[in-house]
Amino acid sequence: MAILTILTYPDKFLSRPAKPVENIDGTIQDMIEDMSSTMYEAPGVGLAAIQVGFDQSIIVYDISPRDEKRSLHVLINPKIISSEGTTISEDEGCLSVPDYRTDVKRSASVLVEGFDRKEKPLRIDAHGQLAVVLQHEIDHLNGILFIDRISSLKRGLYKKRIKKMLKQK
Repeated sequence: MAILTILTYPDKFLSRPAKPVENIDGTIQDMIEDMSSTMYEAPGVGLAAIQVGFDQSIIVYDISPRDEKRSLHVLINPKIISSEGTTISEDEGCLSVPDYRTDVKRSASVLVEGFDRKEKPLRIDAHGQLAVVLQHEIDHLNGILFIDRISSLKRGLYKKRIKKMLKQK
């Protein structure tokens, strides 16, 4: 298992939609292992394949508290089938948008369909933190970062800060 490099904004690869997984083979299984190692090492609660430069529709996530037993979940080709209500995801962050957290408006609950790593169809009725994590990671697979969901003023300030940091390097 390898720890992969997490791409960060403004890397253009992050804005590309991921391709659907056609065949869950050994390469995909190895990628899932590397992604989960990378997510836990970061540490994060979710990671989309696109964030590590892998152009496939895969997410891994684990919202169990850090001091409890790990509970890794894998979703391949996930799609949000329906959503209800709105909530504010407070202090949302992203491994690809380091050192920035803010409130993001999200759906309060989502119904997600996809496949597990053994090609078994999954249907997840998610609320609370799980709903937020699934929306956040599925956004990545569609080329959307959480900063694309905040006000243009906040987004502009963040982009200005990143440009300044990149110039200083």
